Amino acid sequence: MRCFITLVLIILLAPAAVLAQRQQDSATANKPLIPVNKQSLLANMDMIANMQMSFQNEFVDGAYTRSRFVMNQFRLEIKGKVHEKVFFRFRDRYTRTVVPQSIDNISRSTDMAYLRFDPSPNWKIYAGKMSADWGGYEFDANPIDIYEYTDMIEYADNFLTGAGVGYVLNNKRHEFTFQLLNTRTASFYELYDTLPGIREARFPFAAVVNWRGSFFGGAFNTIWSYSLFREAEYEYMNYFALGNQLKLKKFQLMYDFKWSSEQLDRKGIVSSFTDNVGLKTAQDVLYVSHWVQADYRIHPKVNLFFVGMLDNALWEAPGQNERTKLRSAWGYIPGVEVFPFKDLNLKIFGTFIGRKYNYTTEAKQVLGMVDGDNYRISVGIISPLVIL
Repeated sequence: MRCFITLVLIILLAPAAVLAQRQQDSATANKPLIPVNKQSLLANMDMIANMQMSFQNEFVDGAYTRSRFVMNQFRLEIKGKVHEKVFFRFRDRYTRTVVPQSIDNISRSTDMAYLRFDPSPNWKIYAGKMSADWGGYEFDANPIDIYEYTDMIEYADNFLTGAGVGYVLNNKRHEFTFQLLNTRTASFYELYDTLPGIREARFPFAAVVNWRGSFFGGAFNTIWSYSLFREAEYEYMNYFALGNQLKLKKFQLMYDFKWSSEQLDRKGIVSSFTDNVGLKTAQDVLYVSHWVQADYRIHPKVNLFFVGMLDNALWEAPGQNERTKLRSAWGYIPGVEVFPFKDLNLKIFGTFIGRKYNYTTEAKQVLGMVDGDNYRISVGIISPLVIL
């Protein structure tokens, strides 16, 4: 009986319920999901999925090791204007573990999360986690356009929290910036071994001065910088980066020179060698890097390129009076890029990415290092997909 009464009620009430639902759906359809007074904000906002994906065949010391599909880069970016003079930028890296850092309390996977205030057309003020303005065209490029980084960039903390100010000259050809940042994202004792006589600084900072210049109608450009890092009490790092670009109609040539003198081994490369003899943190190291890229656009849809790299690592061992070279790391990347669409920033690439590591006699005999090489053959796609 109860089932019969329930069935009758459903039959009698169903038309009214359907009518009410239709009226509700009609009202909802006429009401925009985003309020009209908020829609103007979307016109000033971009959402970009920066991605580089490839199929690669890998070799170590001449022996084939494996083949695999790899998402080399995926960084989701949201940026835009929230006020006439206030801008924001957020970019998170989905190819890095989400681990909040002990110094700035933000995940290391987050590249940028900052606000920019423009009090006038010439001045810019930044605050938040941002890209340290190191200088050089290798680091200035979108990461998805880099197939392999030099050691100098690969082993550095490139995104730091702090504040900065920029000034653009009236002719728009020169820009000067100054940043005051945390020198690192992790604490002193997370990065360095306990060293006698060395104390953690109360304010470990990085001061970065950058100049971007443009000459001859944009045919020759520069990105030069100097950075001073305070790693500990009375322990510093000095870093110079000199980026130069020759840009013609079909041909482009870029060269970066980078030089980093570190009282404590911030990159950790030399320390990975000295760890073999029980020294966890090396002191008095020097890194010198050369990076060059040549591009030739043989067709509007085809670009041929070559990237060359050389990273030298030097160390002043305890008891010595000068730094001696331990390793030279070579890199070479010939490749081709094809742009199939006129109205979409997407390219298909094919590259040969090779690295060769040569150690000096001292590094081999004292630290037990061995020469090596690796390379990979990659085919894939790159695109900063504009979603919004």
